[in-house]
Amino acid sequence: MATDTATPVATWWDREDDQALVCVDVRAETHDVKTFWFQAQEDRFFRFQAGQYFLFELEVDGEPVSRCYSISSSSSVHRLFSITVKRVPGGKVSNWLHDHLVPGRALQGAGPAGAFTLEAPLRRKVLLISGGVGITPMMSMVRSLSDARQHPDIVFLHAGRTPADLVYRDELLYRAKVTPNFRLVFLPEALGDEAGYAGVTGRVSQPLLAATVPDLAQRDVLCCGPAPFMAAVKQASVALGVPPERYFEESFDAAVLEAPVLPPVADKPASGGATFQVTFAKQNKVMQVAGDQLVLAAARQHGVSIPSSCGNGLCGTCKSKLVSGKVDMQHTGGIRKREVDAGFFLPCCSKPLSDLVIER
Repeated sequence: MATDTATPVATWWDREDDQALVCVDVRAETHDVKTFWFQAQEDRFFRFQAGQYFLFELEVDGEPVSRCYSISSSSSVHRLFSITVKRVPGGKVSNWLHDHLVPGRALQGAGPAGAFTLEAPLRRKVLLISGGVGITPMMSMVRSLSDARQHPDIVFLHAGRTPADLVYRDELLYRAKVTPNFRLVFLPEALGDEAGYAGVTGRVSQPLLAATVPDLAQRDVLCCGPAPFMAAVKQASVALGVPPERYFEESFDAAVLEAPVLPPVADKPASGGATFQVTFAKQNKVMQVAGDQLVLAAARQHGVSIPSSCGNGLCGTCKSKLVSGKVDMQHTGGIRKREVDAGFFLPCCSKPLSDLVIER
């Protein structure tokens, strides 16, 4: 009697249904940065655009938490992908990953998602500018272009605290040597232990950008890094002639995610229009929220702790369980249909349509 011994055929990862990821490798990049490689627990291939991210959901100290991490590997590698994570002082998730995530351990992941990507085909020259571990989506772009044998005109400026903190330093130096139309600028803020470092040092500024990228106004600018870094880059770029519509940025700033909520404020009488009672069950907070106000904004005003990052329905970090009530949710890909069907919603992009009870 014949038996079927054919090898199972891998299928594409389905962001609506698949979520189990297994860590298969961990590599130290610097003293406080590690790269983690993942495969699907089921036999799956990954399809994503360079610059996109995954939302990871895990439990730390008995509490469910979620964080977004940009993919750092090439989009041409389909069997697995990597994220690169910096240990943040006091960071709940980054510290857990560094201390506990080892090959063989499984996590829940949702994605890929995100619109911080290079347009195809590229119509202009590009400046990629990153600070710290904000380099991760840029590396995915550089690796993907290299694998596709595409060599657009790119200036890559990467900033860090010291030369020792420059993530992917050796790889970038090699790529700058062998890649056509690719110019690399490192910008450590200080020398640290490398007194013999010969490159420029300091912080990003308008004069520095004008000197290092004299044709900046002719380029698209893609920026990722801590919020103050991105604010400085944006201000300098616009001042040097980059139209606002050609400046793009991405950030899942751990400092923002770990920031305390605002002190509670007293309810104010509504100036007109409907108001609804919103209850956060676990935190025992009840408030009045106007029908035209976003739930997350109201929660923060009343001292309710909800992790959030993007603020526009894209990342999914603030995903919460709606016990009762209805909302008008205008998300941009940060939640899956089956999660909505199960009663979850994103407070950052939802306005109340009735009284709400939220499991937070």
